[in-house]
Amino acid sequence: MLHIAIFASGRGSNFEALHNAIADQKIPAKIVVVISNNSSSGALTLAQSFNIPAFHISQRQFPDSSLFQQKILETLQTFNVNFIVLAGYMKKMDPAITRAFPNRIINIHPALLPKYGGEGMFGMNVHNAVIAAKEKESGATVHYINEDYDRGEIIRQQKINIDPSDTPDSLAAKVLKIEHELLPSVIKIISEKI
Repeated sequence: MLHIAIFASGRGSNFEALHNAIADQKIPAKIVVVISNNSSSGALTLAQSFNIPAFHISQRQFPDSSLFQQKILETLQTFNVNFIVLAGYMKKMDPAITRAFPNRIINIHPALLPKYGGEGMFGMNVHNAVIAAKEKESGATVHYINEDYDRGEIIRQQKINIDPSDTPDSLAAKVLKIEHELLPSVIKIISEKI
C-alpha cells in the first residue's frame, strides 16, 4: 500500500482532493504525513483537521541545507513513507531526496509540460504566460520528479480549451478543477500497481 507524504506550500486543495478520494475508498492508499515549507500553509491546517501529522520544515530553520534534507528524510522514515506527492510545493527537491525515493515522487504542474515548465514557472506565473502567448489550450500534468525542474517523465495530462475571454485568473480556476480530478486518478493507477 502507498504510504504517502504530501509536500505543499499553499492552501492544499490538491491534498484535500486526494484525501477525499482516499477517504471515499476510491484509492487504496494512506496519507501518513504532510510537510510544508510555509508555516501559514493551508495544507497544514487541513492536515490537522484530518488528524494527519503535519510539519513545517523550512530551509530557514537550519544552518545548512544538509541538515534540512536530513530532517526531511528522518521525518519521511518516521512515518514509513514510500511515496511522495508534491501538491503545490514551491521548492525544488534536493537530489538526496530524489535518490532516496527513485520513481516514487510525483508532482502536479498547472500546464501541459514540457511547455511552461522550469524554474519560475509556478502558480499564476504559468497562467500569465499561457494567456500572454495566446495559447488555445492548457491543462495539467502529473510527472515524476528528477533533478531538473519539471523535466521528469510525464505520467498523465489532462487538457482544457482556453476561451478568448479567459484571463489568467479564470484559466487558473479551470486548471485547478481538472488538477483535482487528475491527481487522484494517477494515484489510483499507481496504487493498484503496488
